[in-house]
Amino acid sequence: MSPDDLLGRAAAVAAGGPVEGSTSSGADVRVGVDLGTANCVLVVLSDERPVWVGSAGSGALRDGVVVDFAKATTTIRRLKNRAEEDLGLELRTAATAYPPCIPENDAKACTYVCETAGFDDVALVDEVSAAGRTLEVSDGVVVDVGGGSTGVGVFRGGELTALDDRAGGGHHLDLMLAGALDLPLEDAEPYKRAHPDEAFPILVPGLQRIAENVRALTVGHEDLPLHIAGGALMIAGAEKVLAKYLDRTVVTYPHALLITPLGIARSAERTPR
Repeated sequence: MSPDDLLGRAAAVAAGGPVEGSTSSGADVRVGVDLGTANCVLVVLSDERPVWVGSAGSGALRDGVVVDFAKATTTIRRLKNRAEEDLGLELRTAATAYPPCIPENDAKACTYVCETAGFDDVALVDEVSAAGRTLEVSDGVVVDVGGGSTGVGVFRGGELTALDDRAGGGHHLDLMLAGALDLPLEDAEPYKRAHPDEAFPILVPGLQRIAENVRALTVGHEDLPLHIAGGALMIAGAEKVLAKYLDRTVVTYPHALLITPLGIARSAERTPR
């Protein structure tokens, strides 16, 4: 299944509910938990195909770091319970992810959230590697723009050869928009979606800042195209700002906010049946 097909199917499942009859006793079931700054996403794959996708607002993380353990745990437990009820299946193992280069203890906190939410065994992967697993990039740069940070991974010959991140993501764009329009911060994201033409010019400097971070993290790899993951840059015209600023090819994908959660699930151990 191509990345575009995988993302399209995941989006359809997220919109339409679980796929009935898709988790037979012999199925290879894997679970991914994406602890995001704005939303937490739980994905269930059966034989590599999405069969359940759910999300819930969290606000329990800042820049990839868990700042409200109880709230994060409650959010994941509720998603897990919903998935188990819909699929008629106990989900015991999962994978979760962390932004590149955060301290080890902060990364482990993501694991502890999932374990406290009810998973027996939780694998840990960085977000950029997870996104690369979905996109199957051989030679290119994966740019995962989340709520709080931008992770950048360089792939050559299918191998991850460089990995780093910088502060700056969707939350910072929301701050810019809220400040410029005198909006409550929580209204910035809905406004951006409802009024993209008005929001876009305000966000261009923030997009250029993200582009500059990408430039700094890919010195010596300017020949490689950029593959954009994450929901923060799902703004019409954002890819053109990056392409012009960096004078590079920029590849975008439909439903980009699902790229990392799907890759996290692909990184998980098989759920025992």
